[in-house]
Amino acid sequence: MTTPARLQWEALNTGLAQLRSGALGAHGLSDLARSQHALLDALGPRYREVLLQLMDRLESSALFSEESCSFSQQGLLDNLQIWLEKASAQLGTVRQNA
Repeated sequence: MTTPARLQWEALNTGLAQLRSGALGAHGLSDLARSQHALLDALGPRYREVLLQLMDRLESSALFSEESCSFSQQGLLDNLQIWLEKASAQLGTVRQNA
Protein backbone atom coordinates (compact mmCIF):
# COMPACT_ATOMS: atom_id res chain seq x y z
CA MET A 1 0.00 0.00 0.00
CA THR A 2 1.30 3.42 -0.97
CA THR A 3 0.99 5.91 1.87
CA PRO A 4 0.42 9.67 1.52
CA ALA A 5 3.99 10.18 2.81
CA ARG A 6 5.39 7.89 0.10
CA LEU A 7 3.35 9.68 -2.59
CA GLN A 8 4.71 13.01 -1.37
CA TRP A 9 8.24 11.60 -1.35
CA GLU A 10 7.74 10.58 -4.99
CA ALA A 11 6.45 14.07 -5.85
CA LEU A 12 9.50 15.66 -4.24
CA ASN A 13 11.84 13.24 -6.01
CA THR A 14 10.15 14.12 -9.32
CA GLY A 15 10.45 17.82 -8.47
CA LEU A 16 14.19 17.43 -7.98
CA ALA A 17 14.50 15.74 -11.37
CA GLN A 18 12.48 18.56 -12.92
CA LEU A 19 14.74 21.17 -11.32
CA ARG A 20 17.83 19.39 -12.64
CA SER A 21 16.30 19.35 -16.15
CA GLY A 22 15.25 23.00 -16.00
CA ALA A 23 11.53 22.24 -16.08
CA LEU A 24 11.06 23.60 -12.55
CA GLY A 25 12.71 26.51 -10.78
CA ALA A 26 14.29 26.56 -7.34
CA HIS A 27 11.36 28.41 -5.81
CA GLY A 28 8.92 25.93 -7.34
CA LEU A 29 10.79 23.02 -5.79
CA SER A 30 10.98 24.85 -2.48
CA ASP A 31 7.23 25.49 -2.51
CA LEU A 32 6.63 21.84 -3.33
CA ALA A 33 8.93 20.63 -0.55
CA ARG A 34 7.38 22.92 2.05
CA SER A 35 3.88 21.65 1.20
CA GLN A 36 4.65 17.95 1.79
CA HIS A 37 3.12 17.83 5.27
CA ALA A 38 2.37 14.09 5.39
CA LEU A 39 5.95 13.31 4.40
CA LEU A 40 7.48 15.71 6.90
CA ASP A 41 5.17 14.51 9.68
CA ALA A 42 6.08 10.88 8.97
CA LEU A 43 9.81 11.63 9.01
CA GLY A 44 9.85 13.79 12.12
CA PRO A 45 11.42 17.08 13.18
CA ARG A 46 15.04 16.29 12.33
CA TYR A 47 14.22 15.56 8.69
CA ARG A 48 11.92 18.60 8.52
CA GLU A 49 14.66 20.89 9.83
CA VAL A 50 17.27 19.63 7.37
CA LEU A 51 14.90 19.86 4.40
CA LEU A 52 13.81 23.38 5.27
CA GLN A 53 17.44 24.47 5.66
CA LEU A 54 18.24 23.00 2.25
CA MET A 55 15.26 24.83 0.73
CA ASP A 56 16.34 28.14 2.32
CA ARG A 57 19.81 27.73 0.82
CA LEU A 58 18.41 26.67 -2.55
CA GLU A 59 16.16 29.75 -2.69
CA SER A 60 19.12 31.96 -1.75
CA SER A 61 21.36 30.38 -4.36
CA ALA A 62 18.73 31.06 -7.04
CA LEU A 63 19.07 34.79 -6.37
CA PHE A 64 22.77 34.86 -7.26
CA SER A 65 25.00 33.54 -9.97
CA GLU A 66 26.98 30.41 -9.09
CA GLU A 67 30.18 32.45 -8.69
CA SER A 68 28.76 34.96 -6.22
CA CYS A 69 27.01 32.45 -4.00
CA SER A 70 28.81 31.07 -0.96
CA PHE A 71 27.55 27.56 -1.69
CA SER A 72 27.10 25.58 -4.88
CA GLN A 73 23.59 24.95 -6.17
CA GLN A 74 24.84 21.62 -7.54
CA GLY A 75 26.08 20.73 -4.06
CA LEU A 76 22.67 21.59 -2.63
CA LEU A 77 20.94 19.39 -5.18
CA ASP A 78 23.32 16.56 -4.35
CA ASN A 79 22.53 17.02 -0.64
CA LEU A 80 18.81 17.00 -1.42
CA GLN A 81 19.29 13.73 -3.31
CA ILE A 82 21.00 12.26 -0.23
CA TRP A 83 18.15 13.56 1.95
CA LEU A 84 15.65 11.84 -0.36
CA GLU A 85 17.57 8.56 -0.18
CA LYS A 86 17.70 8.66 3.62
CA ALA A 87 14.04 9.70 3.80
CA SER A 88 13.08 6.77 1.60
CA ALA A 89 14.94 4.37 3.88
CA GLN A 90 13.30 5.98 6.92
CA LEU A 91 9.85 5.65 5.36
CA GLY A 92 10.55 1.96 4.80
CA THR A 93 11.52 1.62 8.46
CA VAL A 94 8.44 3.55 9.60
CA ARG A 95 6.16 1.36 7.47
CA GLN A 96 7.76 -1.85 8.78
CA ASN A 97 7.36 -0.73 12.39
CA ALA A 98 3.76 0.43 11.96
